[in-house]
Amino acid sequence: MVNEIFEHTKENMDKSLEALKRDFASLRTGKVTTNIVDNIKVDYYGTPTPLNQVGSVIATDATTISITPWEKNLLSDIERAIQEANIGVNPNNDGDFIKLFFPPMTSEQRQEIVKQAKAMAENARVAIRNIRKDANNKIKKLEKDKEISEDESKRAHDEIQKITDDHIGMVDELFKAKEADILKV
Repeated sequence: MVNEIFEHTKENMDKSLEALKRDFASLRTGKVTTNIVDNIKVDYYGTPTPLNQVGSVIATDATTISITPWEKNLLSDIERAIQEANIGVNPNNDGDFIKLFFPPMTSEQRQEIVKQAKAMAENARVAIRNIRKDANNKIKKLEKDKEISEDESKRAHDEIQKITDDHIGMVDELFKAKEADILKV
């Protein structure tokens, strides 16, 4: 019973880490990646559809992303979606494909992106702490219902804290790595 709580807690905390990694992937670093446009949805016949499902998205070099729609009539919809996404560039539509030119980042932009990354990391920490709180509440309920002893409850709380500390440490490591990546010129 307690082991199930541990497993569930680890699983949920791992999901928080995965979400953080996905969030970090959408941040711009010195080199442009197609992850920047992953969250952009295009109105495809009335349905919001991810950009990478209506055309091919490739990073042609360190500062350019090229988007070739599978249907030419989607060019204007893709262009509009990119503008509405507010990713910091204006799309260049040449009639066949759209190019996104990302200028080199200034130090101010890098600092701003580091702030965004820090906020994302803090959100992940909060999520992990909330998972810890839920697990601790389950342990307290088991103790209250006399399903486990006070000693077992104490050991369980300690184990949950250890799991939490490990995951918070992983968040910190991910943030430090991302920060270094962002600040690298």
